[in-house]
Amino acid sequence: LLSFRISLCRPLIFGLLLLPPLAQLSTITRPNIVLLMADDLGIGDVGCYGNDTIRTPNIDRLAKEGVKLTQHIAAAPLCTPSRAAFLTGRYPLRSGMDAVNNYRVIFWNGGSGGLPPNETTFAKILQHQGYSTGLIGKWHQGVNCESRNDHCHHPLNHGFDYFYGMPFTLISDCQPTETPEMDRAFRRKLWLSTQMICLITLTAALGRLTGLISAHWKMVICLAGFSLLYFISWFSSYGFVRYWNCIMMRNHEVTEQPMVTDRTTSLILSESIAFIERNKHKPFLLFLSFLHSHTPLLTTKKFLGTSSHGLYGDNVEEMDWMVGQVLDAIDKEGLQNTTLVYFASDHGGWLERQEGERQLGGWNGKYRGGKAMGGWEGGIRVPGIFRWPGMLPAGTVINEPTSLMDIYPTVVHLAGGVLPQDRVIDGRDLMPLLQGAVEHSEHEFLFHYCGVHLHAVRWHQKDSGATWKAHYVTPVFRPFGAGGCYDRGFCPCFGEGVTHHDPPLLFDLSQDPSEAKPLSADTEPLFDAVIKKIGRAVEEHRRTLTPVPEQLSVYNVVWKPWLQPCCGTFPFCWCDKEDDN
Repeated sequence: LLSFRISLCRPLIFGLLLLPPLAQLSTITRPNIVLLMADDLGIGDVGCYGNDTIRTPNIDRLAKEGVKLTQHIAAAPLCTPSRAAFLTGRYPLRSGMDAVNNYRVIFWNGGSGGLPPNETTFAKILQHQGYSTGLIGKWHQGVNCESRNDHCHHPLNHGFDYFYGMPFTLISDCQPTETPEMDRAFRRKLWLSTQMICLITLTAALGRLTGLISAHWKMVICLAGFSLLYFISWFSSYGFVRYWNCIMMRNHEVTEQPMVTDRTTSLILSESIAFIERNKHKPFLLFLSFLHSHTPLLTTKKFLGTSSHGLYGDNVEEMDWMVGQVLDAIDKEGLQNTTLVYFASDHGGWLERQEGERQLGGWNGKYRGGKAMGGWEGGIRVPGIFRWPGMLPAGTVINEPTSLMDIYPTVVHLAGGVLPQDRVIDGRDLMPLLQGAVEHSEHEFLFHYCGVHLHAVRWHQKDSGATWKAHYVTPVFRPFGAGGCYDRGFCPCFGEGVTHHDPPLLFDLSQDPSEAKPLSADTEPLFDAVIKKIGRAVEEHRRTLTPVPEQLSVYNVVWKPWLQPCCGTFPFCWCDKEDDN
């Protein structure tokens, strides 16, 4: 009887051993998911993407042990819209998170715009699937809608069980020793206009006193009152940026106002590791949204002066060290084989970010353009790395077009969730591509927006291997011959600062990834056919768009004191609860 049982089991065991790796996916249910997102990191700043002077051994280790994507594309070239697309798997204009004006990101914690409550993030789906969900670091998707404590845009209202970090984004205003960054040109105009009004008021008062001007005192008093009200109207917001925007929160509670930047890095790291340790016995989603490498480049003393690229290089190398600490925490808890780790940047590096001789923005390698440029590769092509030992083949490089929006359906699928059926999801599940079950990406077309303005379209012609890209609008670089808009600090999406192309500029990215040599009907026999094909795709894409409220309208963007998060009685908002602890 024993020999009979053995004869039955032997072929069964042998058959199981011959199963391909992909078939084993069904036996591993609900992996832990750790999403690591850098801020303003250029694709050329990372070792495994060609940088041989900035040291990123831990990010490089992820690529060595996992899958590296070489054509990973952000859905927008700025923080707020790109992250909205990442969280929802949808182009940001579908949720109203792209701008029709020049205010293309959330500008104030006290604004009313943000990720709409009716949007379903991947965190919300994973939360319903029983995951513990945490966001540590940057949010930049808004806080309140109508009152100071409604928290309609807050991470906890979008599927995260735990939040610690900045509801806004890191800016130079958060560092008292740095030159103010936020709305710098507009602030200069406000100061100038205030001085002119005060000068007029003073002139009227002196003229009345000396008898040189026949002005009534009532008019002088009205001018003085207007001057004071005008000054208060803008200085109450722009004069206290550090207090209104540079704050830290734990869940709904403001813990630092203003934030103490010297300890921000250590707190974000310790919170991330603590989240892993607290949830090691159940499936969890950790979204670690780094403040690195956004200005003012907060860097601890341990890393200052250690790189070959000044403060920016120091900051990137510190972020890489933080990545290593998170990976070590995963390994320490024995979770490496049950955890999918993903690393990316929200968009390209900021070429124009300079202070004197110091370059404070990133490098985008051979790719043209950078942050804020909706069409050029340098603004939207970012690092993209996945690691899942035993499930994803180590050392793999994939050259197919993929998107940050693809994370949404990928993690929802892995968690056993179902995608929303009442809306368009633009992302595609990446697991078949990552595991080698399919050869090509599901994306045939990707649409590259600058605000709500379509600047370029990518067509992946799978049968030929070509990746065509048509530019309908490009920014005007200044000074002439430069690679960015150094006169403005940011490239615009519309108006005098852009050039419209008819016919569009056409490039074959498979042959010209730097977009240096535009094709024409004279040099490319397929030019007309490609332009027509892309044009039809644009028409079909636009038919899927529906009007939604503009979250970045001027009204939603401006500061509203009644919406300002405050740890005291407004306007007396200052506290340091971390120091108290």
